[in-house]
Amino acid sequence: MRQSADMRVVLQRVSSASVRVEGETVGSIGRGLCLLVGISEGDTPMEVETAVSKIATLRIFPDANGRMNLSLEEVGGEVMVVSQFTLYGDVRRGRRPSFTRAASPESAAPMIDHMVGMFRARGLSVAEGVFGAQMHVELVNEGPVTLSLEFSEGAAH
Repeated sequence: MRQSADMRVVLQRVSSASVRVEGETVGSIGRGLCLLVGISEGDTPMEVETAVSKIATLRIFPDANGRMNLSLEEVGGEVMVVSQFTLYGDVRRGRRPSFTRAASPESAAPMIDHMVGMFRARGLSVAEGVFGAQMHVELVNEGPVTLSLEFSEGAAH
């Protein structure tokens, strides 16, 4: 029986976003979505595929009347994908977060690559951070619109 998994994504609608590593900009986008992505032990490509499909089609961009009625694909937005294992910080005990539910780098890195590839396969422009690096993420949250999403066994929560 597979361990319960729940890939986590913090999604922010942005006017712009960029990632720097050691002072160098390694990725930047204009209008679109900045995704902080946490992969847990037990996550499979099915969670990634569900997440990409859901995120690309979420109606969270304003239409001509200012209503959140358009998707990332419909507005031709861009995507920034940043791996973030700290989304699994468990602070129920003690004062130092535990990250035991986060996937190992060997498991998580291919999942992040799969996510980037899936967004690109949908024709979206994608920028990304550097897996495992100390990154500086800058963004301008538009709205503000921020959603916390979980994906497990092919379903979004």
